[in-house]
Amino acid sequence: MKTNHGYLSINRRHWLALATAAIARPAYLFANPTVAEPATTVPWSDSIIDAHVHVWPKFGTLYPLASGFSEKDVVPPSFTPEELFSHGRPLQVTRVVLIQMNFFGFDNSYMLDCIERYPGIFSGVAVIDHDQRDVKGTMTDLRKRGVRGYRLYANRANVAQWQSSKGISTMFEQGAETGQAMCMLSDPDAIPGIEKLCERYPKTTVVIDHFSRIGMRGSVQEDELNALCRLAKFPKVYVKTSAFYALGAKKAPYTDLLPMIRRLKDVYGAERLMWASDCPYQVEAPHTYAASLELIRDRADFLNNTEKKQILSGTAEQVFFGQ
Repeated sequence: MKTNHGYLSINRRHWLALATAAIARPAYLFANPTVAEPATTVPWSDSIIDAHVHVWPKFGTLYPLASGFSEKDVVPPSFTPEELFSHGRPLQVTRVVLIQMNFFGFDNSYMLDCIERYPGIFSGVAVIDHDQRDVKGTMTDLRKRGVRGYRLYANRANVAQWQSSKGISTMFEQGAETGQAMCMLSDPDAIPGIEKLCERYPKTTVVIDHFSRIGMRGSVQEDELNALCRLAKFPKVYVKTSAFYALGAKKAPYTDLLPMIRRLKDVYGAERLMWASDCPYQVEAPHTYAASLELIRDRADFLNNTEKKQILSGTAEQVFFGQ
C-alpha cells in the first residue's frame, strides 16, 4: 500500500508479527446506537485511562478499508467499543484514547463515530495526510470532534524526510497552538531524527508509543534505551509504557520490562509516563488485559501509589483529556 506516509501496511504487519498469532475467539459484540454508555460506579478520580486502543467494526460494514488492504489484513475480525468495555470495565478502566487504525488510511470516520456515540469516554488520535492543502483546517476541525493527537509512522526514512516537510512543520506548529500531540509509532533507530524535531518544535507535545518499540527483538538494548532517555530533556515529550505482549520476553507477567520502566521513571518522572494496553493485541491469548495493567499497578514496587495513579490516569488525563 502506498500512502504519503509510505509506511502504513508494512508497519502494522511487522508489528503484529512480534505478537502471539491470533487464535479463534468468541463472537464479538457489536454497537447498538440506541444503547447508552455502560454505567459505572467508579469515580473518574479513582479510575484508569487506557491511553492506546484500536477499534474497528466487522469487515463489510459502512466503513471501507483503504486501498491496498483486504479482509485478511483485519485481525482480529473486529474489536468494538463494547468488546473493549468487557475487558476494561471490571478493572476500573473508564476512559480510553482511541488510535486510528492503519487499514482505514486517512478515513477516521469509525473512530470519530465512536467518540461521538460515547461522549466523555473516548479521546482520539487521528491519521491525516500531511501533504494535503489545508492541514491546519483539518486539524482544527478534528479537534472539535475530540481528536487530541495525530499518529505519525516514524521509521528512520520518514523522519529524515520530515526534517524538510512543510506539512509536518504545519502539524507541529498547529499542534503547539491547539494542544494536539504528535504521537510517534517509532523504531529505535528513528529516535535521533525525532530528537531533531523536538529541538525545532519545543512547544509541541510529542508522545512516544510503546517505548519506541525498544525490546521488540528480544532483550532491551542499552544504547536504544539511552537514546530514548535523552528525549527527556524536552519537557513536552511523553512515553507510553505499553504493548508489553510484543516486547522483551513477550510473556506475562512481563517483569523483564520493569528495569526499563524504572529507568524511564527516573529520567522522565511519572508525570510524563502513561500506561496503555494496545488492545486488541494485548488480549490475544495467552495475553490478557489484566496482566498488562498488573505490571504497573501490582508489580512495579519502585513506584509509590501517587506515581502509579499518575501513570495509570494522570498523565493521559493531562495530554488527551485535559483541554
